Amino acid sequence: MTVETGQETQEARAALPAQSSLSTAAARNLAHTAKSAPLMQEITSRWLLRMLPWVETTGGTYRVNRRLNYTVGDGRIEFFQDGGDVRVVPRELGELALLRGFEDDGVLTALADRCVQRDFRAGEVLVERGTPQEQLQLIAHGRISRTSLGKYGEETGVCVLADGAHFGADALLGTDPLWDATATAETSGTLLTLSRSDFDDVTGQSPALRAHLARFAERGQRGQTKHGEAEIPMSAGHVGEARIPGAFVDYELRPREYELSVAQTILRVHSRVADLYNGPMNQTEEQLRLTIEALRERQEYELVNNREFGLLHNADFKQRIETHSGSPTPDDLDDLLCRRRGTKLFLAHPLTIAAIGRGFNAYGLYPDHVDLGGQQVPAWRGVPILPCNKIPISKEGTSSILAMRTGEDSQGVIGLRQTGLPEEHEPGLSVRFMGMSEQAVISYLVTTYYSAAVLLPDALGVLENVQIFRRRSS
Repeated sequence: MTVETGQETQEARAALPAQSSLSTAAARNLAHTAKSAPLMQEITSRWLLRMLPWVETTGGTYRVNRRLNYTVGDGRIEFFQDGGDVRVVPRELGELALLRGFEDDGVLTALADRCVQRDFRAGEVLVERGTPQEQLQLIAHGRISRTSLGKYGEETGVCVLADGAHFGADALLGTDPLWDATATAETSGTLLTLSRSDFDDVTGQSPALRAHLARFAERGQRGQTKHGEAEIPMSAGHVGEARIPGAFVDYELRPREYELSVAQTILRVHSRVADLYNGPMNQTEEQLRLTIEALRERQEYELVNNREFGLLHNADFKQRIETHSGSPTPDDLDDLLCRRRGTKLFLAHPLTIAAIGRGFNAYGLYPDHVDLGGQQVPAWRGVPILPCNKIPISKEGTSSILAMRTGEDSQGVIGLRQTGLPEEHEPGLSVRFMGMSEQAVISYLVTTYYSAAVLLPDALGVLENVQIFRRRSS
């Protein structure tokens, strides 16, 4: 008779392979007594997946053909930081409309070296309305508001700019413009300035830059719409035999293509569990149900945060705006609404929705409610405000609010998927049997393919740096 000591028993257990499927002890919890189906705290409402119109994507790729745009710049600019010294990344100057597509690193470096750092404090007036516009302003850090005079002489807000934005590019074109708005620092920060004289010096030494600027000026003479698209010449209101201009609609030569992304996992179920513990609940079906729920949660997270196709990273820079005071107000939501036609929904973190409610209450307002699939949800101007806990919250307590127009016919935001997959379990999701291991563990490959596309830039807007934490009362 062999007697095992406690230490030998522990060593024997340690030598066993790690558990890769549901244990029989856990499986028995579903086989006795009155019980619930397995519950899962990770499951959310997933409004984004429910509200996106899903477009069939044959071949795994969706191409967005757009009318040709001439003006593509005005993006965010990044900087090097070495202690208190800040320098613009030379290649990032290509985000300026007049330098878009110019790739001579030597010339861009020369322009970056001419940029002068300026630290400012809260309340400082950086430029005055009506004064000569002589410098390009690149905001490395901080928050700046621009104000101008309204029609009746009152002070009106134009916009709020923050990290990576810029203003005053017209100063480099030699047209002797005046500042049309006053820029005032709301916080302390740093900006870099590039004067017209320094820009002209570098231009005089670079034939390639002079040729690039000449092509830029020529494109401007060909005509653009207010959205930067190539203008379609036409005549209206004429009489007699007036000459009617000919036209054609030019397209982008290199349209963007969205490839379907994938989320996958392998579900493992021991054959003994599948054989013996299937009453009253089918163990394999319950395991698969929870696995699909987790996969759908990951799918929604990727649709919001993925750097390639996620909504937060694919919103056009011109459609990103800042709050006026940090906390969300009705005015902020109106600013977000007015930038697109036919906004179908707002999307915000639940904590952000709570902050929206506090902001409305401060104005003596209360959000309306609309019926959405039999459920009452808060709304503003008839547009539902839907929760999405996949939208991140920064360490500083700020988040973002998304507003979108949806649908292919509306040239909005759409979801992409391909149906008709082998062993398809749900539209765009397949469950494929992978076989059984020598340990009698059955494996299933659970796969879903998806992506999202923003058909026109104004289909998606983001209200950034929304303060959602309560302010400490004084």
